[in-house]
Order: sequence, then C-alpha cells, then structure tokens
Amino acid sequence: MKALILTKYGTSEVLQIREIAKPTPKVNEILIKIHAAAVNDYDWSMMRGKPYIYRLMYGIFNPKRKIPGMELSGVIEALGTNANLFKVGDEVYGDISEYGFGSFAEYICIDEKAVIPKPRKMTFEEAASIPHASMLAYQALLDIGKVKRNQKILINGAGGGFGTFGLQIAKLYDTEVTGVDTGKKLDMMKSIGFDHIIDYKNEDFTRNGQLYDLIFDAKTNRSTFEYLRSLAPNGKYISVGGNLTRLFQILLLKNLVPIFSKKKLHILALKPNKDLDYVNKLFEEGKIKPVIDGPYQLSEAPKIINYFGEGKHTGKVIISLVHKDFIK
Repeated sequence: MKALILTKYGTSEVLQIREIAKPTPKVNEILIKIHAAAVNDYDWSMMRGKPYIYRLMYGIFNPKRKIPGMELSGVIEALGTNANLFKVGDEVYGDISEYGFGSFAEYICIDEKAVIPKPRKMTFEEAASIPHASMLAYQALLDIGKVKRNQKILINGAGGGFGTFGLQIAKLYDTEVTGVDTGKKLDMMKSIGFDHIIDYKNEDFTRNGQLYDLIFDAKTNRSTFEYLRSLAPNGKYISVGGNLTRLFQILLLKNLVPIFSKKKLHILALKPNKDLDYVNKLFEEGKIKPVIDGPYQLSEAPKIINYFGEGKHTGKVIISLVHKDFIK
C-alpha cells in the first residue's frame, strides 16, 4: 500500500510517498480502507518536531510514528478476532488520536473504539473534515462556554476548521459572532455568516474597545492580559490550542484571575469523538456544513501540509486516498 512516510524531522522534503506492507489487525483492531484524511496542527508539528516539547510524544531525535494523520473516513475491510462493534463493509470515521496516528495511508489498523459509523448522507471528504474541529467547537462552546442566546462571541483564528464549525454552532443560539483572521479566509468567513470580520493585520481586536461574552482562541498568540481586556465583566476566554508559552501563562493565571474578577480563563482538553452523534444530527438536519479546502491527492500531501502550516488554507484541508493511481 502507499503511505506518507516521515523519515526525520524537518521541512516538507522529509515526507515521502512509499510503498509499504498492508497491515493486519490485532485482536481488538479493525482494518480500514481509508478514503479521506484531514490535515491538522499535529501533522505540521510532527513533521517539524516543533515545538520541541512535542518530541516527548513523537520521539526525541527521530519520529517514532512514521505515518502522520489523525482524522479519517473509510470502509472496514477486516476485523481482529475480538473486534465486534462493526462488520466488514461498514463506513466509519473519526479522530483516531486517542489510539494512534497514521491516516495518510491507503490502509490503517486501529482500535475499533477509535471510530464511529459514518452517516450515509455524509461524503467521505465531509466525514474526514468533521471529527477534530467540530468536537473542539462543540466542547468549547457548549461544555465550557455554556453559550447562551444573544451573547457576543469572538473567534480568533476563525478561518480554519474550528472557526467555521464554531460559527455554525454558535449561530444556533442567535449569537453575534466576530471572526478574526486574514487573507483569502476573510471572503469565505463573510460568505458563511460571520456578523463581523477583523483582519488582524489591520486591526487589533484587543484594543478596539469591544467586549465579548465568550472568546474562543485557536491561535493563543497574545498575552493573557490582552485577552482579559476584551472580555465582558462575566466573560470567558477559552483556548483550543496555540503557542505553548502563552498556554503556560494561562495555566499559571487561570486560578488567580477569579480572585480579582468574575472573568474566567480555560484551556480545552479535547475528548475525541465524544459528541459526534450530536454533530451527525446537525449535519443531517442541514444545520452545519463543513468548509473543505481540497480534496488533494496523497502525492500532494507534503506541500499541502506546508501550505496548512503557513496558514493559507480555508476550513479543513482534505487529502483523498481514493485515486485511479491506487487501483491495483
């Protein structure tokens, strides 16, 4: 089978398409023929081996996980001896990061609990785009944010997967949503319904005098005190990822801020796939729709991961694993 192999840490040149052996499922695993996969921050970080603290997970000097990718959709082709949640031929999808990586390949063997059934109305490309970003949005807005009607919300890094799903879920509560990003993402953000759009290259949202009930941050690239300045008196700031130094600052301050203020700081610890049934229902009712950049072919994956890392993409970046070149 063909797979994207990470040979060492570095730039996109360290990623190579190679022919490797097709895996065989262990007792609790399923063999999935992958139809589509999505690019995420983990892939960008895994390729570079940066931030360096991530090497504790990926491998200190060389990557111990050779195939990147943590989201997939596909069809089950074989079952391990103790796997009983699915049958051969079932269409599945999910964020597999709790059990491993490796979705940039034609096949993967993964614990059967890593995926859930794919709705028939959902294409494989749509399915691959949904698990990680939609769960970040759901758990940030509903589990932590406790979003309420008519609140004012700001999403920093709004043109990616988290922001596009976050907007659509927030709008179910008649909220007023401001999105912050730049470049070609701005036109897309306008087209999907952001009430206000800020180009961070032209305006600093922490200094424009606007206050927000909820701030959701996919970038976390500013001082915590700047974010606090933009929160309403009872507001919540929720980070879903970003600069590690800034994240550590939030960790240090989140228990101190409530002593002097009613404002609150949070960092989301994602629970993969936990509420995908809710998102499936919204999808089938036509209330959310993924914004997809692509699909691209596996042969393009090295440059597309670089494109993602440079922040040039819109919505979710999808790699297709179904291509005439793969047909044996």
